[in-house]
Amino acid sequence: MIVSQTPLRISFVGGGTDFSDYYRNFNGGAVISTAIDKYIYVIIKKRFDNKIRIGYSVTELVDRVEQIKHDLVREGLKKTKITGGVEISTMADIPSTGSGLGSSSSVTVGLLNAMYAYQGILKTQEELAREACEIEIDILKKPIGKQDQYIAAYGNLREIQFKKNGKVILEEITIKENLKDNLNRNLLLFYTGQKRDSSSVLLEQRKNINAFFDTLNGMKAMVSNLRKALEDGDLEKFGSLLHKGWEYKKSLASKITNSYIDKLYKKAIEAGALGGKIAGAGGGGFILLYCPYEKQNNLREALKDLPELKFGFERNGSKIIFNINK
Repeated sequence: MIVSQTPLRISFVGGGTDFSDYYRNFNGGAVISTAIDKYIYVIIKKRFDNKIRIGYSVTELVDRVEQIKHDLVREGLKKTKITGGVEISTMADIPSTGSGLGSSSSVTVGLLNAMYAYQGILKTQEELAREACEIEIDILKKPIGKQDQYIAAYGNLREIQFKKNGKVILEEITIKENLKDNLNRNLLLFYTGQKRDSSSVLLEQRKNINAFFDTLNGMKAMVSNLRKALEDGDLEKFGSLLHKGWEYKKSLASKITNSYIDKLYKKAIEAGALGGKIAGAGGGGFILLYCPYEKQNNLREALKDLPELKFGFERNGSKIIFNINK
């Protein structure tokens, strides 16, 4: 039996510049993202027969890989060349559909990590991230960028650069532990209660890339500004940059925000938050807010109808936490 643990993520700035339509045509993209201590777990074990059993929100029992409806599991098995005789289950710390926390890519990275470990094959973080991108973007044609797969594989707080030639460069952002603790303390996640189909939002966003070239350039430029704010210990500037980034982001597609989300965000700012954003593609899921500690009671009161998700930063990317092969 193998169990992999793969973190979810929060992206702070630059989202959208990790689309190949942007970074390959407009001299590269960049984001700042962090892994968090909420996880996707993948369990894989040998069966007594040659069937394949998949357990997630539904259960599948099939004879051949091609019959599997769960597209990430199916393509993961093809990629790792496992043909049968296994049981695979996925579990998540939070509901994974529409959360905006990168769950789909964390599932893909976690599946690959577990499937390779099941066969005694050790893959690097780069290989896991690259192969996850191949599955989601090249094979399944999902309208997504590349940041989620890389932060899921590598973990930590990082600037991720996407070069015009397709190369991905990751740089760990090193800040003092007390500053990191303060940053973590001042970041809050609330669940909006709204679910959305991220594909429809992202498809529109991808179609709009040429029209919003200047906006995306501005979002990419914010990456160096936010990194400098972190390295300088200027957390107020960090909060204000989140706000500026949200103003950019919500213009990229019509479904990124709506009247309900706008109302929530306005309430949060009036209660003392300095900035924030909808996590992931937008349209629902979790809202991330930066709020100084002394004003957080006001913020929680203003958003008292929304469940809060406590979280911490995660240093590690996807890893095998249990490995017994008999």
